[in-house]
Amino acid sequence: MERVVCLLIGYVCGLFQTSYLIGKKNHIDIRDYGSGNAGTTNAMRVMGKKAGVLTLLGDCLKCVIAMVVVSILFGKNHADMQLLLRMYAGAGCILGHNFPFYLHFKGGKGIAASIGLLIGLDWKLLLCAAVVFITIFTLTHYVSLCSISAYVIAWIAMVIFGKMGYYSLAESHLTEMYILMAVLMLLAVWRHKDNIVRLLHGEENRLYLTKK
Repeated sequence: MERVVCLLIGYVCGLFQTSYLIGKKNHIDIRDYGSGNAGTTNAMRVMGKKAGVLTLLGDCLKCVIAMVVVSILFGKNHADMQLLLRMYAGAGCILGHNFPFYLHFKGGKGIAASIGLLIGLDWKLLLCAAVVFITIFTLTHYVSLCSISAYVIAWIAMVIFGKMGYYSLAESHLTEMYILMAVLMLLAVWRHKDNIVRLLHGEENRLYLTKK
């Protein structure tokens, strides 16, 4: 039951669609422009760097808030599985971001929200993902490739750190955390399916933070 509650808390927080709201302030629906995605990269391409940064911060923050709320609610009574419950809240937030009911389930791809998940979960995972993301972005400027690669590395790092005993969880809860992270990783890959096709055909758009 606690897991369902955490998912719902996360989903509600995930409904705060940062890029959509910024777009509405600028009298556009971000989903009608660029890639049609309500996320950081598309916000940056369509509305500029400031909108992109605000979208990134907003989408990260809503996931962190969901995880903090869960920690406050269940921290004392479920201290032995608090990390797992925080992860459920983060997963719910990503689902709310990707599939907001009031936008006909057409949201973003969950990468910025996933950064918030890593922030609220384990800074070591965030560091591993950030190193991979920045390295690949510097070499290729393909945000989709960076995002997918960073997610895979974050999952691998979680399993390694778990096996090393870094997380104070029972083995069953630890396995559940691995599975949940794997599901989120596969969801991210699926949400980038069109990008993957374009990458394979050499047609994916690159993102440059400065003028070429």
